[in-house]
Amino acid sequence: MQFFCFLICFGASIVGAICGIGGGVIIKPVLDALNLYEVSVISFLSGCTVLSMSTYSMIKSKNSKDSTIDHKTTLPLAIGAAIGGILGKWIFSIMISGCSDKNRVGAIQAACLLVITIGTLIYTIKKDKVKTIKVEKAYACVCIGLVLGVMSSFLGIGGGPINLVVLYFFFSMKTKQAAENSLYIIFFSQLASLCYSIVTMSIPKFSGWVLALMVLGGIGGGIYGRAFNKKLKDTTVDKLFIGLMILIVLINVYNIYRFGGI
Repeated sequence: MQFFCFLICFGASIVGAICGIGGGVIIKPVLDALNLYEVSVISFLSGCTVLSMSTYSMIKSKNSKDSTIDHKTTLPLAIGAAIGGILGKWIFSIMISGCSDKNRVGAIQAACLLVITIGTLIYTIKKDKVKTIKVEKAYACVCIGLVLGVMSSFLGIGGGPINLVVLYFFFSMKTKQAAENSLYIIFFSQLASLCYSIVTMSIPKFSGWVLALMVLGGIGGGIYGRAFNKKLKDTTVDKLFIGLMILIVLINVYNIYRFGGI
């Protein structure tokens, strides 16, 4: 079972690094569907895996001469995402501690992710017809990052597809540029989320081997995914992203049913 978790994280992180969605949007619903661990454990492990992959990707981007990270825009976004990451984790902790049926929290997460994924899928298909804008004010970037951080931390997905839509629409970024900047934002939101769990001593119980293998899978997937990303065209990445969104929609529909609905 532990090695199976490694394979899931490795594959998810490859696709996540290519598309800029962090992998958690795949890892979280897949592990939920397989019912391998409790909801709180899966959220934490998924977040740690995404953090490891995004850390590697961010270090490589920083050392790369062809980095497309727009620090003027992305740094305020990341700051907002870090604050949102703490807030999202706090909301999740309250719901877990106050709900006698933990499956209900899982159902809520799956429903939220389903709505976000469907919205993202529609936007991605229609994005060539959508007129984008260019947000430049730092305070506006922080507010947008705050919302992204809350959603990603609460759902345990890192950043997910919503990051890309926001970067497409509010900042007029191209596909591969949005993917790289998305991972930068994911790093800060997940780091803040992890620090909150450590400080509040709310880390769930799990095997250390599972975490080690999932983190290894996340880093390994990030290495391969980043290499593939450089070789693929924007149109190819878009097609991969659309196919992935359809798969995630189906998995989340199943998860809502498995958790017994909301």
